[in-house]
Amino acid sequence: MVNLVSGMVDVFADTPLNGNPLAVVEGAGHLEDSILRRIAREFNQSETTFVLQSDRADWKLRSFTASGSEVFGAGHNALGAWLWLGYAGHLGDLSTPKTFRQEIGADILPITMETRGGRIHGRMKQSPLKLSAPLRSLDALAEALGLTIDDLLLSPAPRAADTGASHLMVRLRDRQAVDRAEPSAEKLIQVLGPASAEGCYVYAFETANPTMAYARFFNPAKGLWEDSATGTAAGPLCAYLGSMGLLTNGNELLIEQGTRMGRQSFLQVRLDPDPELSGSGVVVFRGTLHL
Repeated sequence: MVNLVSGMVDVFADTPLNGNPLAVVEGAGHLEDSILRRIAREFNQSETTFVLQSDRADWKLRSFTASGSEVFGAGHNALGAWLWLGYAGHLGDLSTPKTFRQEIGADILPITMETRGGRIHGRMKQSPLKLSAPLRSLDALAEALGLTIDDLLLSPAPRAADTGASHLMVRLRDRQAVDRAEPSAEKLIQVLGPASAEGCYVYAFETANPTMAYARFFNPAKGLWEDSATGTAAGPLCAYLGSMGLLTNGNELLIEQGTRMGRQSFLQVRLDPDPELSGSGVVVFRGTLHL
């Protein structure tokens, strides 16, 4: 019998049952990858993160989708794991900010944790922005999203942006167009492959508040149909907009995501000069996984 401490964190949320739920498992470093994938399938969340010992950083994180695909980048999977560690007391006194190092795939990335108003808050750096070529034809993209060409805007052009994971950034006309998107998994996968993208982030600027974007995320290739808060897409979106001079609030962007799913989330990103993603979360349960 193997007993593993595990539970769930609602990430990018201040109250339970909002934000993006993340399953977290401790002490599974001795288990084979096939077992890690089966555990992720058991939790059946968008991602399950395993907190492991590291000889390169303070902790090593490995994350799997419910379909068994391993995903990388510092998004809700990483922030949720560190919030879990903080609330469990593994990070010590956080009354003043402390910076740690996390191993995610080949990357070693910093994350700063602190307590604010009784809640643990994290901010973490992502990798420098990498951009792929803009899409040449938008007809297939519009069809894949269940939208019309008129719903898509060309400034900036749809293209894959990567600050740890590569996602296709697609600006739409308005919030209503974002909510109308009804992608075809098969058609969207056919668009994402040639675009060198893993998932698709559709967004629009709030007309009443140009410092804020409204977004939805789809990743059928990884078995994630729609995600309620995607840090690995929010970071490259902010960096891409910044590189094009389209940030109206200096170097910061607030992104609302998950609202149409009934799990409203807010992701704050700033460029320093690489994206720094920040947010808090709530531990909603803690228990023991018996194998």
